[in-house]
Amino acid sequence: MKTSYPVLPLRDIVVFPHMIVPLFVGRDKSVAALEAAMADDKEILLIAQLDPSEDDPGRDDLYDIGVTAEVMQMLKLPDGTVRVLVSGKVRAKLGELDESGAFLTASVLAVEDDGSLDAAAAEVQDAVAAVTPEELSPEFKALMRSVVDQFENYAKLNRKLPAETAVQLGELEDPSRLADAVAGNLSLKVSDKQSLLVETDPHKRLEMVFAFMEGELGVLQVEKKIRSRVKRQMEKTQREYYLNEQLKAIQRELGNEGEDGEGSDEIAELTQKIATLKLSKEARTKATAELKKLKTMAPMSAEATVVRNYLDVLLGLPWGKKSKVKKDIAAAQGILDEDHYALEKVKDRIVEYLAVQARTNKLKGPILCLVGPPGVGKTSLGKSIAKATGREFIRQSLGGVRDEAEIRGHRRTYIGSLPGKVVTNLKKAGTSNPLFLLDEIDKLGQDFRGDPASALLEVLDPEQNGKFNDHYLEIDIDLSDVMFVTTANSLNLPQPLLDRMEIIRLEGYTEDEKVEIATRHLVAKQIEAHGLKDGEFTLTTEGLRALIQKYTREAGVRTLEREIAKLARKALRRILEGKATSVTVTPENLHEFAGVQKYRHGLGEEEHQIGAVTGLAWTEVGGELLTIESVTVPGKGAIKLTGKLGDVMKESAETAMSFVKARAPSYGIKPSLFLRKDIHVHLPEGAVPKDGPSAGIGLVTSIVSTLTGVAVRREVAMTGEVTLRGRVLPIGGLKEKLLAALRGGITTVLIPHENEKDLVEIPQNIRDGLEIIPVKHVDEVLRLALTDELHAIDWTDADELAAMPPPGVPPISDAVHH
Repeated sequence: MKTSYPVLPLRDIVVFPHMIVPLFVGRDKSVAALEAAMADDKEILLIAQLDPSEDDPGRDDLYDIGVTAEVMQMLKLPDGTVRVLVSGKVRAKLGELDESGAFLTASVLAVEDDGSLDAAAAEVQDAVAAVTPEELSPEFKALMRSVVDQFENYAKLNRKLPAETAVQLGELEDPSRLADAVAGNLSLKVSDKQSLLVETDPHKRLEMVFAFMEGELGVLQVEKKIRSRVKRQMEKTQREYYLNEQLKAIQRELGNEGEDGEGSDEIAELTQKIATLKLSKEARTKATAELKKLKTMAPMSAEATVVRNYLDVLLGLPWGKKSKVKKDIAAAQGILDEDHYALEKVKDRIVEYLAVQARTNKLKGPILCLVGPPGVGKTSLGKSIAKATGREFIRQSLGGVRDEAEIRGHRRTYIGSLPGKVVTNLKKAGTSNPLFLLDEIDKLGQDFRGDPASALLEVLDPEQNGKFNDHYLEIDIDLSDVMFVTTANSLNLPQPLLDRMEIIRLEGYTEDEKVEIATRHLVAKQIEAHGLKDGEFTLTTEGLRALIQKYTREAGVRTLEREIAKLARKALRRILEGKATSVTVTPENLHEFAGVQKYRHGLGEEEHQIGAVTGLAWTEVGGELLTIESVTVPGKGAIKLTGKLGDVMKESAETAMSFVKARAPSYGIKPSLFLRKDIHVHLPEGAVPKDGPSAGIGLVTSIVSTLTGVAVRREVAMTGEVTLRGRVLPIGGLKEKLLAALRGGITTVLIPHENEKDLVEIPQNIRDGLEIIPVKHVDEVLRLALTDELHAIDWTDADELAAMPPPGVPPISDAVHH
């Protein structure tokens, strides 16, 4: 063996002795080394690189142990690469490497099987000592036999090895050659193969080969299991496909399927939807089962139509689709301010609610319920919330809904059954997190078919609606991402439903707020709706205020918008008839466009009147002025009540009458008068039902005025419940009542002293426009409301008032004059 060889560095392969391997060589130095070997004795040193990506390896980039080999065949290919067939000979240790020439040259030392290095390489023709089978120990023979048997198993599982390889290895009797032959045929990493090449002890090398085969066999067995499983699945799929094709052919022969194969296309489309949609586990199981039923049904049968409709609804729901929710609170505030003027308290509450949702990313918490009179912007506020949060907007009106199935859906056993409105609207929205506005929730009906308000208990409960069960779908639908907002005109709702919602009250607008809303929104909207051009129609601020005062009396702005539309229509007609090129509406010409004045703005009465008191009432459409009239008629001291009064108001009138009788001497009323006279109390607008205790002090004032003949001040209005001791108790709906007083031109309002704390929430312009006087006792009311003093007592002396109670009435210690 010579001591200097051309070097061919190898990437991703290790060549063993006695192994014939084809190689593809492309690097210039490697090709030059091959040509030098072919020109000499065809011998070359093959050695593996540490880093396969290194194009120009040096001494440090090569392993220490390689193989000397003989170049058996060399073929240059058209693309410049060289295909070479080499045969490994003996192990060799890399000595010094010469990198100066056109190719790498190295001095080598032959490595014998016992691990020694022989410098006299020329005398060594083969590094493997010839060992006869008789010299091997029984342990060695057993190891060799185990290696061969193991390799046979490996060859059966590894499809890349020829079948005869295991047979050829079984004929090898030299343990060293056997170990090298097995190592050369194993699919191992370069580092593992190099470790086998470095090991010179045949026994250890056989043990290492056996261990490597054990690991590879485990991997190959797993691969075989996977292949067999995939094969079985493919066979099952092919079998199902074949049987389905047969079934379709039979159905075509029976005339149950069109020639164009519409049924198969539909089945394929449904199958694809089930596979691609992000269905819940329950929904996927249900859809798969229903599709399996559909495949076995005749396409034109009634049952197939039911199943098909069910799958359309189920797969049409927005599974996993969500719109991106906006979290910019400032932008949300801007949108609310742009869409709605005033309503500051409401907007603040909504923005606070949105702030919490933006931080927590959850909608756990109360459902918002906007309560207020018609026309104040509840529904449009819901739209603004959806716009501010970036959610899809869905509105469902619940007015007149009487059937529970409208909410929960019908069961599929019924012909023509449909899912409930919740599922239907969710499908329409296309996302699983829309804003769902349940409009007019207080108008829900109830009959023998069920109670829809009770069905809403699950929908509007954040703890339960994560698993809302629709009767039609029969699976749980997650509504926890839906933002529910409800609207109502009153809180006439079942208590459990009311308990699930957070109430946000929207009171009526003041006159100034209506002017601002009309200027910002309503006038421009009607000009655009009627096709009027810029400058053709102008409504002055004074004209607008006159329109509000004399033609509307409402808490909201709906009637105002209709009146503005009426002005726009008449103005457009004048312009088209050529009577004018532009129209400006002012208070002076308002009647030409709006017609006869509908309401009298200003005082409830033109002058002070005896027995006529202006009270304040709360209604579902806002506050109203309530006139209380009373007269004396011949009788025996009874009280007669008319005006369609409720039981509470009747009792309040009887309480007022009893109090006046008890205090009659103090007010200058002769007790004998009650033996000759009856009191008739009437509340005008007799067709309108009236109820509640808040007219108590008004009834007392009216009765006292009638009996004493002292007139009531026309600019004073009052509200408050009265007790038998004359105390004034608190009332509700204060803002709406004060708004009504302001609209009616009242200047002074008497309210219960305990309601003084509620004045903080009253807008400043209302407080500035009215003189609001809190009172604790009826005596204060009479002093402020009557035009003249009652002569039986000095009104300015509270001590005298307290010291002169009528017989049977305890002293009044809490009567405080304002």
